[in-house]
Amino acid sequence: MKNLPLIERSPDPEQPPSRGEKRPSIAARIGSLGQNRLGALLLVIATVVAIVWVNLSAASYEAFWETHLSIAFGDIHLDFTLHALVNDALMAIFFFTVGLEVRREFAIGELTSWSRAVVPVVAAVAGLAVPAVIYLLIANGSGFEHAWGVVISTDTAFIVGALALIGPKASGRLRIFLLTLAVVDDIGALSIIALFYTADFTPMPLLVAAAGLVGVYFTRYVPKGRGPIYATLAVIVWLAFLASGVHPTLAGVAIALLVPVYRPNRRDVEQALELARTFRQSPNSEYARAAANSLRESISINERLQSAYAPYVAYVILPVFALANAGVQISGEILADAAMSPVMWAIVAGLVAGKFLGVFGSSVLVKVFRLGEFGPGLTLDRIAGGAALCGIGFTISLFIVQLAIDDPEVQNEARVGVLAASVIAFLLATVIFRVSDSRRPDDDAGHTLVRPVDPERDHVYGRADAPLEIVEYGDYQCEFCLKASGSIEQVREQLGDRLRYVWRHAPLERYHPNALAAAEAAEAAGLQGKYTEFARSLFADQEHQLPSDIIRRARELGLDIDRFEHDLSSAKVTARVRDDMLDAETMDITSVPTFFVNGVRHTGPYDARSLIRALERTAAVVPDAQPGPTGAA
Repeated sequence: MKNLPLIERSPDPEQPPSRGEKRPSIAARIGSLGQNRLGALLLVIATVVAIVWVNLSAASYEAFWETHLSIAFGDIHLDFTLHALVNDALMAIFFFTVGLEVRREFAIGELTSWSRAVVPVVAAVAGLAVPAVIYLLIANGSGFEHAWGVVISTDTAFIVGALALIGPKASGRLRIFLLTLAVVDDIGALSIIALFYTADFTPMPLLVAAAGLVGVYFTRYVPKGRGPIYATLAVIVWLAFLASGVHPTLAGVAIALLVPVYRPNRRDVEQALELARTFRQSPNSEYARAAANSLRESISINERLQSAYAPYVAYVILPVFALANAGVQISGEILADAAMSPVMWAIVAGLVAGKFLGVFGSSVLVKVFRLGEFGPGLTLDRIAGGAALCGIGFTISLFIVQLAIDDPEVQNEARVGVLAASVIAFLLATVIFRVSDSRRPDDDAGHTLVRPVDPERDHVYGRADAPLEIVEYGDYQCEFCLKASGSIEQVREQLGDRLRYVWRHAPLERYHPNALAAAEAAEAAGLQGKYTEFARSLFADQEHQLPSDIIRRARELGLDIDRFEHDLSSAKVTARVRDDMLDAETMDITSVPTFFVNGVRHTGPYDARSLIRALERTAAVVPDAQPGPTGAA
């Protein structure tokens, strides 16, 4: 079981981080890579192993993956090769997790708000179309024009891992951009597989699949034992897709899109906490089971399945898929043939140039015509690096090679093209990120405020046109922020209308488990005109910020409780807090409170006298902050 550390005290912003820590072990270093990096590393290792294996002994490689497995259920006989089992069954699980992510993004993620989603959505669509056009132009006359689907998809697992390895510091918004792009990209790629790469179509089994999918949808209303029902129906739907001729991996997506997703309900969380307290007072198996079930049910099955399957997908399924499909024979003759192959060059050009031109070019147009919102940190130079990474089309590209090309020699040439394009895209992205970082001013390290104050968006105290400005990033469960609130009051009393003070959210979830919920609750109260009162109540009692305490405070302030609870789970409130958190990440804020005085980061003590001195010092060299919609979220 994964151990979750409980840390009661956050870092003191006045104290520098300690440097005398013991060097971590090799195991600790591997663990610190994170799932994305380690998964990408395993993909690379599996790819290298497959290439070495097939070149040392092509016969044993092919014989192993062509091993037949037979399964019989009465009169039903299923016969698979190991290769088909990987591509048809294991990859159905991979696409199931992709579908879960798509469903979540549409329900409560980036794709709920068009203003935030338009940039990556447009980039994804262009990133599908432009590579296909380039492929068709180069492969014209080769006889394999229909394999244009090989260049359409971006490998989500690889780009997330690569971004973690070579991406810029504070790449949170770029990561969200690429993940949203990859989600839309996956929808397009899966649709194209269904429409253009399905052979021997038999419609009748799809009626069985449809009935199974209806069952999947209504299973959400079953009070208990939903897991076995979902599993049984999933197998039935998968077999029906297999029998219909539609590629069975699409069954995973269809099922995932019907799995419910929702944000945790405050009442469900509170009930789970009450049962946990009951178990603590009277520990027995009945209370333990009730508490565990209540905790599990408070989280949507979509998110539970994502967290459950993600390690298996990252550490087992994708590496095994690479091992089964990346076996490319490499020799002087083969490389010479590939170098002369229009298919290979069409794939390289489609993935490397097509993805870059489609993603980056469309992003430039969106920015020029102001069709969408680019948050702080999501600059065009960083998007250029991300666009280059999108040329890594490994998983689905190799998958479509198997579906679209029958000639083994051309398959090998196509795999050479996919691998070459992925390496080139990775190196190109590395160069772009390094050049971008080298030319970026020190301001980007968090010395200056990345998002100008906007009275229409921010929580501003004081005159909007005041000549002096303090912006604080903090959280409501931090004892140092509580201490700073007294200093801010003294500064405001002394400077009066000359000062405007702005609070922004930077909840340190690692140290303060209730801070994020408190920030969202304050924003929900703000929608009813009670932001300040709610924020003061949170500071007044930092020890009680559980869901029941949040609702109690709302009731005491006279808020409409039904509306308040609805707003707590709304995308508007979530996005408002997350925007501040991403700003904080962009500026490398790791402790709170962090102050920006007249737009300049303040270091050192934050008592009233120190803050006033900093205001006077920076006012002489920094232009007055001008309010306006420039940084509006």
